[in-house]
Amino acid sequence: MSALEDRDPGYIATVLPFLKLAMKGYFRSEVRGMERVPEGGALIVGNHSGGLMAMDVPIIAVAFADTFGADRPLYCLAHDMLFTGVAGPFFRKFGFVPAHRGKALEVLRSGAVTIVFPGGDYDTFRPTLKANVIDFNGRTGYVSTALEAGVPIVPVVSIGGQEAQFHLTRGQFLGRLSPLRKLMRSDLLPLTIGFPFGLTAAGVPNLPLPTKIVTQVLDPIDPAGMEVAEADALVRARMQAALDDLARKRKIPVLG
Repeated sequence: MSALEDRDPGYIATVLPFLKLAMKGYFRSEVRGMERVPEGGALIVGNHSGGLMAMDVPIIAVAFADTFGADRPLYCLAHDMLFTGVAGPFFRKFGFVPAHRGKALEVLRSGAVTIVFPGGDYDTFRPTLKANVIDFNGRTGYVSTALEAGVPIVPVVSIGGQEAQFHLTRGQFLGRLSPLRKLMRSDLLPLTIGFPFGLTAAGVPNLPLPTKIVTQVLDPIDPAGMEVAEADALVRARMQAALDDLARKRKIPVLG
């Protein structure tokens, strides 16, 4: 089945106003520079924050629709776990596709914009003390995908999402021993402290604090002619510099 078939523009148009209300009302989301996304296919590459309650995708989706209109297709490469159970149809209708090379290439070659978070669960469960560190855990497949599809990479950084809970550890040792390893499809069992239940594993069932999330879209990078490692280093360096700048300007955790 085509990776493009399940996305439902009518469904998205119905849901977007509610997402916008939640993102701008609860998280006071602010997105800067969305107009930098070029026409045609492009691979948005971001840091991933917030544990199981990461808000990066809805925040980007709302700003993308505000800038380019709801008719311009936007997809997101996601962990297979999102497509299991009752949540699967929702994510598929909203443009989520499994993070497999073939599906990513199909979407990008169609001229659509696609979001990917190379760090995945390793990134979104990074300890609070490293909240403002860009760390993809050595994953560079996104560069190879952009090169093969012939599209630019658009780096995006956000700050604030990792303050929705206090993340103690990724729990790599615990994750390897956990009986939930296969179900969660992850070697991590993170420990977090949040509201209202305090210390929990994997951030469940605590609710995210109403932290202000600021997102910055950077200038596109054309990886053509670069080695994979070279392009990856350039992307991460620009993202880290931008995240450092956002961190310097952030006055108070959660409040922004």
